[in-house]
Amino acid sequence: MEQFLQVGVISSTHGIRGEVKVFPTTDDALRFKRLKKIILNTGKEQIPLDIENVKFFKQFVILKFKGIDNINDIEKYKGKGLFVDRENAVSLEKGEYYIADLIGMQVFTEEEKLGVLKDVLETGANEVYVVDSDKYGEVLIPAIRQCILDINIEEQVMKVHLLEGLIS
Repeated sequence: MEQFLQVGVISSTHGIRGEVKVFPTTDDALRFKRLKKIILNTGKEQIPLDIENVKFFKQFVILKFKGIDNINDIEKYKGKGLFVDRENAVSLEKGEYYIADLIGMQVFTEEEKLGVLKDVLETGANEVYVVDSDKYGEVLIPAIRQCILDINIEEQVMKVHLLEGLIS
């Protein structure tokens, strides 16, 4: 399981006082109001930052970090991910999972190993699991009760039922 979960990506600076425009990668952008600390992953290091102020603009979150008061101090981090540790992550309801915990999971049908879950597409109606299968190529499975029979995070195994037409 991943220790850190991505909640956003810095898309650009906002103004000259060190604020950044963040594209949220979480279902609930309002969670930023409750966050006090965040981790900036530069690719070389992980920098813990304290959140000083949060605003919202269109689909973006505007963040101001304590101690970063100048555009020059933050613009080098455009495109970098913002993470929270698992303890500060949003609590999940029964039957909900972090996408980071699903990626790489072994996927089985009732009869055989189907492949490895490589991506999760978020659509309007439900999520769609993208499974890379040696036998069938890329298989798209809707994340609905009729298709997803069991998910075991600890063992990294998912059992699915393939509705007619999902594979050819």
